[in-house]
Amino acid sequence: MIDLTQTEADQLLAMEKHRTSDESKRFDALRLEIPLVSADHREHFLLDIGRARINLLKVTYQTRAKQTVILARLDFGGRPHTNPDGQEISCPHLHIFREGFEDKWAEPLPAGHFTDPSDSRALFEDFLRFCNITKPPVFEDGLFV
Repeated sequence: MIDLTQTEADQLLAMEKHRTSDESKRFDALRLEIPLVSADHREHFLLDIGRARINLLKVTYQTRAKQTVILARLDFGGRPHTNPDGQEISCPHLHIFREGFEDKWAEPLPAGHFTDPSDSRALFEDFLRFCNITKPPVFEDGLFV
């Protein structure tokens, strides 16, 4: 397990991220893991896209650093999340790394960052911007079907 301070996690989330390949990605599985790299190529990240097995409308987008540390995760199409303090947060919601709790806390989508919570394509594009993925992966049609 990698321990990050809140400052380190915030810096990693804010860091500009680029795709590592111009190869087009196809989302024909339940999970897709896409490598990303910082603009200076010193840090490596992963963008995960996951879909539930039974409820295909339940989707998760997340950005990881250091292979295992979830910096941000967007969940939609699923059940509400219950935070460690018992507060329930409805879907869609956003998990952002919190020191000592990792990704266990969720919050409503921050106003101004997410344009249309009912549109999966808009959620994805807004999530990429939120995570500062300035050169995102290229996808074939079908990701948002």
